[in-house]
Amino acid sequence: MELVIATSNRGKLAEIAALLKGLPVAVTSLADHPEIGDVEEDGKTFLENARKKARTVASATNKWALGDDSGLVVEALNGEPGIRSARYAGRQGDAAANNLKLIAAMKDVPDGKRGGYFTCTMVLTSPDGREWDIEERCEGEIGRELAGGGGFGFDPLFYVPEKGRTMAELPLDEKNRISHRGKALRHMKRILEDLLKKGQI
Repeated sequence: MELVIATSNRGKLAEIAALLKGLPVAVTSLADHPEIGDVEEDGKTFLENARKKARTVASATNKWALGDDSGLVVEALNGEPGIRSARYAGRQGDAAANNLKLIAAMKDVPDGKRGGYFTCTMVLTSPDGREWDIEERCEGEIGRELAGGGGFGFDPLFYVPEKGRTMAELPLDEKNRISHRGKALRHMKRILEDLLKKGQI
């Protein structure tokens, strides 16, 4: 079975492929289906964006598709960057600019008020239109400076108190155990396992 991940983000694809290891599933991405191009994220919620990506890819490829939309929600910024996380500073996927903008926006926010969470909504769509969706979160705090060379996006600023480190300082397997995407994928993996066991894929 081929599962097309509706992303061109290599970091995201690596995390998903690592967590789905062990399933009889060939994981591909938009890079393997260049005819689709990028799916515009014009929804008003994470669920709308994830659903649009999964449905678009499933329809275009006639294969199973997994769409996700994830982002950082910061309480002191009234929920920003939210669904605009990947283009917070303007240009899609410019992590360096996004992080610098977040540092500036949080400059005067005191310790104890710097809470936020990563959220991930995933939608699995079958070629015949069946659908499953889930949402998971990872709570943390926004740091004052970048720390760590791993991960991607806002990981170098997202401090995880129980680990005493940022997401970007954690090894991938440790990050996957606690991250919003890791939690959502484990849930999705159980759904896929159940569908495979029942012969519904």
